[in-house]
Formats: sequence, structure tokens, C-alpha cells
Amino acid sequence: MTRIVQIVPFIGPGTGVAGVAHALERELRSLGATVERFTFHDAQRRPQMRWPKSSILARIRGGWRMVWFSTVGTIRAREFLADRPDAITITHNNVLIGDVYVNHGLLLASMRARGRSFWGIYRNPFHVFIYLRDRIRYRGRTHRAVVCLSEAEAADLRATYGPIRPRVEVIPNGVDLERFHPPTPEERLAARTELKLGTEERVAVFVGHEFSRKGLSFAIQGLSHAPSVLLLVLGGNDDIIAEAYAEAMDLGVGDRILFLGPRRGLVPLLHASDFFVLPSAYEANALVVLEALAAGLPVIATPVGFAPEVVVDGVNGFLVERDGRAVGERMQQLATIENAEFADWHRRARESVEHYGWRGIAERYLELAEELVAERARSGSAHPVAQGDG
Repeated sequence: MTRIVQIVPFIGPGTGVAGVAHALERELRSLGATVERFTFHDAQRRPQMRWPKSSILARIRGGWRMVWFSTVGTIRAREFLADRPDAITITHNNVLIGDVYVNHGLLLASMRARGRSFWGIYRNPFHVFIYLRDRIRYRGRTHRAVVCLSEAEAADLRATYGPIRPRVEVIPNGVDLERFHPPTPEERLAARTELKLGTEERVAVFVGHEFSRKGLSFAIQGLSHAPSVLLLVLGGNDDIIAEAYAEAMDLGVGDRILFLGPRRGLVPLLHASDFFVLPSAYEANALVVLEALAAGLPVIATPVGFAPEVVVDGVNGFLVERDGRAVGERMQQLATIENAEFADWHRRARESVEHYGWRGIAERYLELAEELVAERARSGSAHPVAQGDG
């Protein structure tokens, strides 16, 4: 029986890295593996320091936590793994130890994609720390394999850090096909009623907390070219929502946008919508694209991350430039499709991701783990430890 330890800052149902690790944990156990976890809270040996509430202090707190888990967390994870010499370790973010490192994104590639200058990137000491830490990770002997979530991310990894010492595997994120499903007529009506929407409007939905990187502005600009579309916006905080609303009002489309703020329950919003829009500058995978397709929504997205590997123009959505007119024209094209034909779009969207269920993705991780167990047995090596460039 394969024994696996996942190292991850936080783990739990939902989205993001925590949700990915949670889904893998569940499916790996169902496949017969023994799975343990080592988190930020497990690494602590005293109660966490309380920080005053403010947006600036929240960023400092996040940076401090990242540095702490990358350094002290690495030491304590090594102690934890010393008692589990037979385990294969899958690491998500920060800690510099583990057989497999899952690359959930590249900060430097993300910032370059948004046009940040060299000074704009490296004036932040946390960014310098991340670059140096990950240079050790990718160029040294820290890990035996790196998992990228898309072919595009694997290319970005090599472009950012040069030759990568560990083997690189591409395993995309999965999607919960039971939770994310096309709505029944009753579910769709209930979801629209909750949002006070009629039954005939064509509704687009945007999901993302980083409005700038995710490209909300281009979706807002697109409404000027899609006069029959309403836009739901999930995510953000008070400041960036106010900024986005001001832009919408300046463009004369403020009455066709509903800002919902951060919410837990994504499924009802997908059920209330007709298609999904994400004009992002950078994505490692964009799990929400898979979730939208699984819910039967055609996707309008930029060709970044995993989108080019799953979205087929004119079949289950469209790949567009990061341009308001381009986004808007595709939104309006979908909005004018008759209901009978639109049912085919919903069906094709769902079918395009049915082989990305978490069970199949976990099988690929388990296969990789078993290969590494066999390699370890042949070489007689133990857990990789963090080392510098070689």
C-alpha cells in the first residue's frame, strides 16, 4: 500500500490550493493509499500571533506566513517525514522538501504577463525571497519531480528558471463532476429567482478575487459590445469592487453588472448563468474554467494556462485576445443563440471535461508516486532534502 504525505499550507473543501489538496486526499484514499497531511498549523508549536485587521497588514501577514512556512516549516516538515521514511511526499507551495512539488503558479511569470517592470517586481522583498527560494527548488535537488498543471505552465517554468533539474510532469487539476453539473430546470429557476433575474436574460459570470490579473475590466468593456448581456461578478473586496463599478458607470453599463462580492457557494451562480468569461493575463490552470464547463457553461477565455487545452473555438467556448471588443463580440454571439441550439453548447461544454474527474487525476498522481517508490527502492535513497544549485 502506497503511503503519501501531502504538505500544504492549508487544506479543506473549496477552491484554490487548499481545495486541490483536499480533493486529492479524498480520492487517493479511495484508491487505497494511506494519506497524511502536514500543514502550516501542524508546523506551529505555539498559538498563532494575532494581527490587527487591515488590508496592508493582511498582505504583510501573508508574506510573513509564506516566509515562515518556507523556512521553519521546511525544518519541521523534515522532522515529520523522518518518522515516515517509506512515504512519498507531495508538496504544494512554500516548503522546500518533498518527492513531488505541485507548481500552482509562478509569481514572476504572472507579474510579467501583467506588464510589470523589473523594478516593479523586485522592489518587494517577498518577491526576491520567492525567486531565490524557487531557484533552489527548481535548479537544485529539493524534489524528484515537479508537476505542472498545464503544458503552458511547464513552458513558463523553463522560461523563468532555465534548465529544471527534477523531471517535469504535466497533470492538470480535476473537477468534482457531481458537485459541478448542468442545472435541472428547477435548479436554474431557483438560482435565478435568488438573484432576482428573469428567465430570458443572457447572463455571463466572472469569478476571481484579483480583478486586474483576471481581466474583469475587459469583461466590463465587453458589455459595450454585448448589449443583451448581464454580468455577474463574484469575488473581490470593497476597494476593487468600487473601482470596477466606477469603470462600469463611466462606460454606461453599470446597470448590467451585479457585484456579488466574495461568496462560498459557486454552484448556484453557475446554474443562474449562461456562459463564463475569464480574460485573464495569467493562469497556471484556472480550476474555475473546468468547474464552469462541468456545469455546462461555454467559456470565453484568453489562451493562458489550461484554457487552450480544453476550450475549442466554436465548440465549447471561445479563446479571445485580452481586449474588450473581442470579449464583448463573443459574449454577444453566445447571447443571440436560440435556446434549442444553446442546449448543444451546454452539452458540449459538459462533455469536454468529463475525463477530468478527480478520480482519474488522483490515479495519475498515484502512478507517479508508485514510480518514485520503485526508483527509491532501486537507489536506496530517502526523502530529498533542500540543496542549492548543482
